[in-house]
Formats: sequence, structure tokens, C-alpha cells
Amino acid sequence: MTEAYDVITVGGGLAGAALAKRLAENGMRVLVLEREVAFRDRVRGEQMHCWGVAEARTLGLYELLLEACGHEVRYWSDQLVGFSEFGRRDLVKTSPHRAGSLNFYHPDMQAVVIGAAASAGATVRRGARVVELISNGLPGVRVHEDGNGERVYRARLVVGADGRNSVCRRWGGFHVERDSEGMVIAGLLMEGLAAPEDRMSASVNPRRSMISLTVPLGAGRFRAYVSIHKDAIESTAAPLSGEANFPTFLTASITSGAPSKWYEAARAAGPLASYDARDTWVSHPHRAGLVLIGDAAASNDPSWGCGLSLTLRDVRVLADKLIASDDWSGAADDYAEEHDRHYGVIHRLTGWARALFYHPSLVAAAVRESALTRLVADRTRSLDIVGIGPDFPCDETTRRRFFGED
Repeated sequence: MTEAYDVITVGGGLAGAALAKRLAENGMRVLVLEREVAFRDRVRGEQMHCWGVAEARTLGLYELLLEACGHEVRYWSDQLVGFSEFGRRDLVKTSPHRAGSLNFYHPDMQAVVIGAAASAGATVRRGARVVELISNGLPGVRVHEDGNGERVYRARLVVGADGRNSVCRRWGGFHVERDSEGMVIAGLLMEGLAAPEDRMSASVNPRRSMISLTVPLGAGRFRAYVSIHKDAIESTAAPLSGEANFPTFLTASITSGAPSKWYEAARAAGPLASYDARDTWVSHPHRAGLVLIGDAAASNDPSWGCGLSLTLRDVRVLADKLIASDDWSGAADDYAEEHDRHYGVIHRLTGWARALFYHPSLVAAAVRESALTRLVADRTRSLDIVGIGPDFPCDETTRRRFFGED
């Protein structure tokens, strides 16, 4: 049995469900295929930067998330170990979007957005595992559905929204690129953590190539992260996975510069997991009726917290292109070009920041002392990844000022 749609999204997380909602609201027949019957806790991004919040507003998701599971955070606090404290930033006053950070428990967010897609008129299939991409004739997928056996669905466009380990990407024959160096990140849902709930708290320790970030989710819960440059792991205790390594994670958080008193009554409320955080991406994520969005198209190092915001930028750009044109192949190509631009800016900015703050080489250390001293004295030298993101200048002048070479 074959059913035809305008768009099929493989994946019903933020990327696939948000796109389905937007397109269904504009009269398109959209099918969402999600393999999980119920979303469960994993170590994933749980905050949107200011520019991501602006995208959420445009897509009609902001109010839905805020009412159902969102926790607004107005401030961002940086501590730079070994240098002067950067202090607290009022994101609403200092970002062009007049927005703070929007945080949430990831499974709750997924449930809200996929529910919104269904309410907008999209067809949602849960427990649906895509087993094959069909490329002959009209694009399509072969799916194994719990309780319904195997079915084939076809559409004008198939959208791979199946995350950083995308099978659609592999089936589509895209060439995957990966940074040669990067961070290792660990994350843990915590309760009893005595960190402020009105701000994002980042503690950066350049001399140990580490950062600790606490993300308040509301109701006394936090997602805590520790990242360390992979080349520094041999000389610094690396965060690991599993319940037995909870004390190691706390030690790493404190070593990164977070106050030890925060952790005196802290307890784990979810699984501890760590993984390679290096960027992976494809160039021009459109090919023969298959488009990639979100982490399937490009996964930025989650140490910088841009993943959810990049996903919504992808969703908004692709949806706008499809809605405005009858030539969907051309529209998908236009999206792919814009995706390469906005992801390229974030990739370059976060690469510069990683090199200055975390690279453990002696050359980097020598540059770092001078550059960070100048950066603390003049915050206009900073890269505004949080407030402006992919619309921030990333030319040679910006790079030279950031590294104190001017």
C-alpha cells in the first residue's frame, strides 16, 4: 500500500515536527515518521539562544513551549578562571531580538512540538522505523510500523530530520565531514543543585581546557554540562558515563570553575553520558528530492549551545522557501545554500572560540594570556554567539580583534 504526501519528515523531534507544523498550517499534506513511541531522557540540548528564541517566535512555537514546559532565563553569567570575571549579561537588554534564553526539559519539548504538528493537520506516525529510502520515481520511504507491518509512503520531498547519526544522510549518499579536533562533552540532569535559576552560568577554565555550564530548567532542575578539549583529556580527569562516575563529573565541574558549594546537596536525576562533540556536517544538504535539516545536516559542537537554534533556523528557511515557490527542487537548493551560510558562520565562530579558550597547545597558551586580558578589558572584542549567532560578522577583522592581533 502506498500513500502520497507533499512532504515526509523522517524524525519527529524538534526539526521534523516544527517543519511539519509550519507546512501543515500552510495547507500542505505532511507525514511525520517518529520511531519512538514515547520520548525519553537523553543528554541533549535544552536551551535556545536569543536568536533561536526569535526563530521560535516566527514559527509560532515560543508561546506553546513557554506555557507547557519552558523556563525563561534573562541573564548569562560568565566566569573566566585565572582572569577577571566577565560578569552578568542582561540578554533581553543586549540582544537585538530583545530575548533571553528559553530552556526546557528535552522530552517535554519534543512532546509539545509533535503535538502542535498534529494539531496543525500533519499526520503523525509513532513507532515508525524507516528502513529504506526510495529514489526511483516520486521520492519515498519504506517504513516498518509497530502493529501495521511494512508500508511505503511517497512525497514531493523527503526531509531527513533524524539527528546527528542520520541514516537518511547515509542513504542519500551525502559526504559527511568532521572536524579533526574538538571537545568531549558530558551532561547530566540534576536536582538539589544550588546554582542560580535566573541565569545561564558558564565557568571557563582555559588553563585546564574546560568549561562547566549549568542550564536551569525550572522547578529546581538543571542540566549540567562539562566539556574538555579532547587533546587535554590525558592530563585532566575527563567526565565519563554511567552512575558510578557521578563523583568524577562533580569534580570536573568544580575543576572547570563552578563553585563547589553548588554541589553539596546535588543529586543525579537522569543518566550521565559523554560523547565526542566535534562538528559533523554535509555541504549543500539537498539531493534528488531529499533534504537534510537540523543535526542531520550539521551538528555543531554542543558545548556552544547552538544546536536547537540552528535547527529552527533550518526549519524556518526551508519552510519559507517551499511555501513561496512551486519549484521545490529550486527552493530546496536555495535552502541548502542558505544553510551552508548560516551554519558556516557558527562553525567558524565556535572554532575560533574553541581555539582561544580551550586548545591546550603551548602556542595557544602563549596567545591566550594576551588575548584574554584584552578581551576582558574590552568586551566588544567578544564573539556574540549567544545574542546574534549566525548574523554576527565573521570576517578577518573580527578574527584579528578576537585573538588580539590588531
